[in-house]
Amino acid sequence: MPTLLLVRHGRSTANSSGVLAGWSPGVSLDEQGEQQAKGLAERLSGLPLSAVVSSPLDRCRQTVAPLLAARPELSLRMDERLGECRYGDWTGRSLAELSKEPLWSTVQAQPSAVTFPGPDGESLREMSRRAVESVREWDAEIEREHGAEALWLVCSHGDIIKAIVADALGLHLDLFQRISVEPASVTAIRYTPVRPYLLRLGDTGELAGFAPRPRPEGDDAVVGGSTGTR
Repeated sequence: MPTLLLVRHGRSTANSSGVLAGWSPGVSLDEQGEQQAKGLAERLSGLPLSAVVSSPLDRCRQTVAPLLAARPELSLRMDERLGECRYGDWTGRSLAELSKEPLWSTVQAQPSAVTFPGPDGESLREMSRRAVESVREWDAEIEREHGAEALWLVCSHGDIIKAIVADALGLHLDLFQRISVEPASVTAIRYTPVRPYLLRLGDTGELAGFAPRPRPEGDDAVVGGSTGTR
């Protein structure tokens, strides 16, 4: 099965100002985020990517822009299901202010019980469902188009990536707050008919190890731990 690289967008103006961006218009990468996006393109330069799929929000599109500029053979595909959680009335408010809301403690301890307030508020359960559905459907399509050894990339948001990782690990959504992914970090998952494998989580270093290489037949976990041959 293909290998999925999940990229969180680079640091945004909302990140640096401590605001919950959600689907707010006009949120872009800040200066550090722009440098992270350039660095990401360099880190991925030796990898044979087959496809790039992104959240439609500007900060994600800006994050993959240097990569796409360097790789004209790649076109950007977008999927709204990979967009940020719809935080409803919480959108655009400061995190310091939100931390005083009664719902904040539920977001921390029991995310599966949370629906964000307001007519546009989404539940974290629905966010998780759509995100997982998206990457699994895209993974199957990439395999049909490019084969089982394909390497492809999704650029999305922190809570989206955490939910996808929780699903891959078989974790209840209530445990997804234990997962951390930094801006411009790369998380790698390989789905198989038996189980998903989390290959890397929130990585900000080199990525050369994801270049395709021969793998043993079958999808059984290696008893005693990985031998370093993926």
